[in-house]
Amino acid sequence: MRCAAVLRAARAASTAPLLWARLLGIARRNMATSLLRVPPPQSLLRPLAVPERLLLGPGPSNVPPRILAAGGRQLLGHMHPEVLQVMDEIKAGIQYAFQTQNRLTLAVSGTGHCAMEAAFLNLLEHGDTVLVAVNGIWGQRAADIARRLGANVHELLKPPGEYFALWDIEEGLVRHKPSVLFITHGESSTGVLQPLEGLGKLCHRHGCLLLVDAVASLGGAPIFMDQQEIDVLYSGSQKVLNAPPGSAPISFSNQAREKMLRRKTKPPSFYLDMGWLANYWGCDGEPRRYHHTAPINSFFSLREGLAMLAELGLESSWERHRANCAQLCKGLSDLGLELFVKEEKARLPTITTIRVPEGYDWKDIVAFLMDNHAIEITGGLGPSVGKVLRIGLMGCNSTSGNVDRVLRALRDALGCCRRSRL
Repeated sequence: MRCAAVLRAARAASTAPLLWARLLGIARRNMATSLLRVPPPQSLLRPLAVPERLLLGPGPSNVPPRILAAGGRQLLGHMHPEVLQVMDEIKAGIQYAFQTQNRLTLAVSGTGHCAMEAAFLNLLEHGDTVLVAVNGIWGQRAADIARRLGANVHELLKPPGEYFALWDIEEGLVRHKPSVLFITHGESSTGVLQPLEGLGKLCHRHGCLLLVDAVASLGGAPIFMDQQEIDVLYSGSQKVLNAPPGSAPISFSNQAREKMLRRKTKPPSFYLDMGWLANYWGCDGEPRRYHHTAPINSFFSLREGLAMLAELGLESSWERHRANCAQLCKGLSDLGLELFVKEEKARLPTITTIRVPEGYDWKDIVAFLMDNHAIEITGGLGPSVGKVLRIGLMGCNSTSGNVDRVLRALRDALGCCRRSRL
């Protein structure tokens, strides 16, 4: 009725064209508004509020101001020469961090999970045999992804907190004759650092490619892709590199690349097809073509994270993480807490796991640190759920001061949460 009245008034004023146009506009706006049934969310009409917290869980880690500033730069087009230059610098940074000269080196537009999928769906075809070393959640998920691709999956199993010896792997290679072996270098769900020495050579002797997950370990523990004969290596941006999640470094050896070129079928994902991605990243020597709209500002952040690692130096970064992990482990033992990984050499320097102390609920401890100290630590994940607490010291968060801070907070929690399960 209201719209009709406005239109009648407009017709009566037909001798005034300007008034007619204004009234017609009002009528149209009223008609459009009358069709809305969902009001603007009140939460979006308030300013964004993000609390300040020290993220000492298994990731993401805190983002330094320099990387935050890089991610806040003005957006550019994904084919602009300046962006392509940044991508080239990212490639060089990944090659340094991985210690590889592989031409097929880039960052997937996605998290570490995305890189895991990219590795599998480019390497495997239906019916291929893959051997997965499972001692935590990442082996479990790798096996799941490979099965979804129609691969013939065999699992090597170790209890959470343990690692694989070369003879464990060789037994599986001899028995199952896989084309790909998957293993996790830094198992963040259990705090285990997997030794890699001799593993690539062993795989190649048995005609198998070596695929390694280094999401939680890159920059925090030594890894040498070329020297250790790793065929596919991937990581994530949000751990030691201190960038926001959303971009994942990955690299393929010449042998892995040749296996992909011999495929009888196309990779089942267009988005993660390494042929297309290699071209977009300038890895194939051909003129770059559009593939997808990349997360440009995530690339800016990743570039700065790699730059900070390069400026510090890999050896200095490895030593810093080792020293701070050692300080944390001693402090935890002094508090009467039991380290989950028994062998010191098998402890992941970036993520330390401790057994949930008897008489405590891990959820109470985690909540106490968050509510009273603004510190994040977490419980277990996958096979370690309910068994451990996980403390992360990664990149800029790996400092002696943060070790002291989290130990004080834990001492406070142990006093205040005592007998929470009794």
